[in-house]
Amino acid sequence: MFEFLSPDFEKLKEFGFAETKDIYSYATEILDGQFSLRVDISRTDNEVKTRLTDLSTGEPYTLHLVKEAGGAFVGEVRTGYERALREIAEKCFVRDVFKGDCAHAVIEYVRKTYGDELEYLWKTFPSNAVWRRKDSKKWYGILLTVSKRKLGLPSDELVTVIDLRYDPAALTGLLDGQRYFPGYHMNKKSWYTICLDGSVSVAEICERIDKSYRLA
Repeated sequence: MFEFLSPDFEKLKEFGFAETKDIYSYATEILDGQFSLRVDISRTDNEVKTRLTDLSTGEPYTLHLVKEAGGAFVGEVRTGYERALREIAEKCFVRDVFKGDCAHAVIEYVRKTYGDELEYLWKTFPSNAVWRRKDSKKWYGILLTVSKRKLGLPSDELVTVIDLRYDPAALTGLLDGQRYFPGYHMNKKSWYTICLDGSVSVAEICERIDKSYRLA
């Protein structure tokens, strides 16, 4: 449940997390005090670790993590565990699907320039999102997570890409298969794709976002 989220460390402290050497820790009891749940979140890599302890024995409890484990009691423990984590996710984390400095920079540029937030339109594709103009409702930018190989590059590395609009009459002259690619999952006559991996500077991408916005 934390896959596409990043912690807000101020909210963690407000929730009751304590900081020790870049680790934020929180403990609570679940299932009417039968178990103690400890949650540790690393500030360096945002990793979330949990430890559930059976208070009647003082021993770690792990059956709730085993998918094949059944039974009413295990189900109750799993439900209580997930409810506690979901509350932390909802109150202390923010959506952060697209990783990397370049992706964060262009998202912030659009937010400050146009006041637009990414819209996540597809529940089955949580790592795809769009920007659209408030007036025309037309899309002017799309962020996706894809394998570089799908763009024709010799790598299976996952990368965030941005799809932008372009003048169809000039588009073929832009595409080079290295920095600019035919629009991924869009009309290749009027859309193109850029990898947000540093191959194109943030400044240039922002200029191209402006052009795409005007075309929309």
